[in-house]
Amino acid sequence: MSQFIYTIPTLLVLFGAITLLFMSMSEKISIKSHIFVSSLFLVLALAFALFNVNTLYSVQPYEGFLNNVLTFDTFSNFFNILLILGTLLTILIGEHYIEYRKYFKGEFFSIILFALFGMMVLAQANELITAFIALEIASFSVYILVGFNRDDSKRVEAVFKYLVLGAFIGAFFLLGMVLVYGTTASTNLADIYKYIIGADHANIALLYIGLTLIIFTFLFKIAAFPFQSWVLDIYRGAPMIVTAYMASTFKIAIFSFFLRLILEYISPLIDFWDTILQVVIVLTLLFGTWLAITQEIVKRMLAASSIVHTGYLLLAFIALSYADGEVLNIGAAYSIMFYLIAYLLSALGTFGLASHIISETNVKVTYDDFRGLAKQRPFLAAMMTIFLLSLAGIPGTIGFIGKVYVFTEAIKAGYIILAVVAIIATIISMYYYLRLIGMMYFYEPKQECISQEFNDSRVSTYAILFVAILTLVGGIGSAVVFFIPALNIDTLINFAQIAVQSLFL
Repeated sequence: MSQFIYTIPTLLVLFGAITLLFMSMSEKISIKSHIFVSSLFLVLALAFALFNVNTLYSVQPYEGFLNNVLTFDTFSNFFNILLILGTLLTILIGEHYIEYRKYFKGEFFSIILFALFGMMVLAQANELITAFIALEIASFSVYILVGFNRDDSKRVEAVFKYLVLGAFIGAFFLLGMVLVYGTTASTNLADIYKYIIGADHANIALLYIGLTLIIFTFLFKIAAFPFQSWVLDIYRGAPMIVTAYMASTFKIAIFSFFLRLILEYISPLIDFWDTILQVVIVLTLLFGTWLAITQEIVKRMLAASSIVHTGYLLLAFIALSYADGEVLNIGAAYSIMFYLIAYLLSALGTFGLASHIISETNVKVTYDDFRGLAKQRPFLAAMMTIFLLSLAGIPGTIGFIGKVYVFTEAIKAGYIILAVVAIIATIISMYYYLRLIGMMYFYEPKQECISQEFNDSRVSTYAILFVAILTLVGGIGSAVVFFIPALNIDTLINFAQIAVQSLFL
């Protein structure tokens, strides 16, 4: 029975996806009912996940049935909480956007829960075939979400591009897995680790090649250089609320598996990719920054800026190993996990709020279209400002704390030049973030973009406010909210520490 408790959040999400699939067969059930049912399942799953958040455990339940392909531990539970919370907030923030666009049907909510199920299994996977299946479940669900509106040519183009590129990079994962299996005679990560420990590192060239191909899949999914070319077109073509989900929650799932892979299983080999990753980080930061500066469409700017944030996360990844190659820098793992929390809130808030603003119109597209938004809808402009400042890393927001942790760990690990490049990219990012803020506050609105009679007393508005409060509270930390322990920065870091400790039980 104790083993079953750990599986409840994942099973609830799966059961919720199947329930919503059957509900979608009836056209009499309204979109509001689908939102309510999906939110109910997610809240229940989140409650069960939070029940074990501060407990140190690591179990592989039902060995005869699951054959030790999944590990339910504090680490996977940490990421499950973020994934469930990100999905729940996506649905709530997108409530107005989804209701106003008639092409959204009940199947949308079933598919988004199937995507979440795949992501949660990926966070728990400790076997390569299982990880690949989980990744494909999540990926194919996202493909469908991207092209959900079949009548829009941009959506159709985006989903075909994403599908073709995703299938191509999936072949890299499969080929890498074949080479790993050919070397170690196993796809179980624990067996691969035992092989690495006992092998002569000079004679495992195929293992290095196989793992490199798998890492290529990782770099593609998180949109690092040189695999970032799909981001702008796919993010631009997808429905805004789907873009919010891809930019925030889906990226967390990818990091969850590869962070487990590096920390627990292939840590003796990570120095092999050190030089490659340094080049990738610099080019990701430079190329992402250049793309973000040159965009006039806000959605494309935010998509390009997500590439820059990938560079920051990779900086923390490379900091897992000290520059002299001595031992693991566990502090970098904590910085990755905290930065993922910060980016989840900031990115979901920014993209989600943009979807809320354009819910009843499509005119808010370029920077100029956001002129004078503060005069029309001051509350929403204030929320957007908070999220943009967090993405820019301005003090007082959770994004600032996240960047401080990442840069500090990179410098401590000896990657000073990379940290300097990242800091310069952060300074430059203030231009394209503050430019949008300036448009909202210091210009008169364009006549064709003036809207009247908006009703912002909606679920989506309150969800956006909740995310904005978390973004600020995560930035000011225990200095102000000491009376709410769960919201302290130290508490979040402590959760991350317990999660990482569970990997070594």
